[in-house]
Amino acid sequence: MTAWPHHVAPLGDRALTIDFPDVDAAAIRDLLRAFDARVHADAPAGLTARVPAIRTLTLHYEPTRTSYDALRSYVEATLAGLTVTPEAPREPVVIPVCYGGEFGPDLPAVAVAHDTTPADIVEAHAAGCYTVAMLGFLPGFPYLDGLDRALHTPRRATPRTSVPAGSVGIGGSSTGVYPFASPGGWQIIGRTPMALFSPERTPPALLQAGDQVRFVAITDDELRRYAARA
Repeated sequence: MTAWPHHVAPLGDRALTIDFPDVDAAAIRDLLRAFDARVHADAPAGLTARVPAIRTLTLHYEPTRTSYDALRSYVEATLAGLTVTPEAPREPVVIPVCYGGEFGPDLPAVAVAHDTTPADIVEAHAAGCYTVAMLGFLPGFPYLDGLDRALHTPRRATPRTSVPAGSVGIGGSSTGVYPFASPGGWQIIGRTPMALFSPERTPPALLQAGDQVRFVAITDDELRRYAARA
C-alpha cells in the first residue's frame, strides 16, 4: 500500500492510466505535478508519452520495449517513495476579456439561466481567481477550477461548428479559453486578444497546470487595439 490511494488500469495495449479518485482537491494538483515530474526525470525504457489530467496520469509506452506489468510495477514503486510538497505560490496570469456583444454571444442566455443580468455575470466571472486544472481538448486549452457556483451553466444543447480563437466560455462547472478556432459547445461569454498557444514561444502554451488566472474586463476598442499590437 502507498500513501496515495489509486487505481491503475490498461488503456488499450500501449498505455495505462493511474487514477486518484479519493485524493481531495486540495492535494491532487500537487500530487500529479510531483508524480509527473518524477516520471519525467527517471522515465523507464519504452515510455513514450505522459498525459496528466485533472485526476489521472496516463502513460503511453512501446510494447516491444516494455510491458503493462513492468510499467505498473514502476508506478507502484514510484508512488511508494514519492515526496509531495506544495508548490510555491505564483503570480496570477491576467487575461483581458471583452465580454458580451459579438464577442460573447451566449452572455444574455447565461444571464437568463441564472435569473440575473449580463452585467452581474461579467462582474462575477471577472471577480474569480482560477486555477488551471489541466490542459486538453486543444493545445493550450485551460480547464479552469474556481468558477463561482452561481455561474455553473450547462453546455449548449447544440454545439457550434466554429468558435473563434480567444473565446472565453463556461462549460458546466469550468471556465476556459479556446486557443484556436474550432467546433465547441461551451457558452461563449467573451473573447480575449491574448494568444494562449504559439509554436514560436517556449513553452508554446501560455498556461500550465497549477497556474493562477484572473480575468479583467476590457472594451471592444481595447480588444481591437490589443489585437492590432500583437
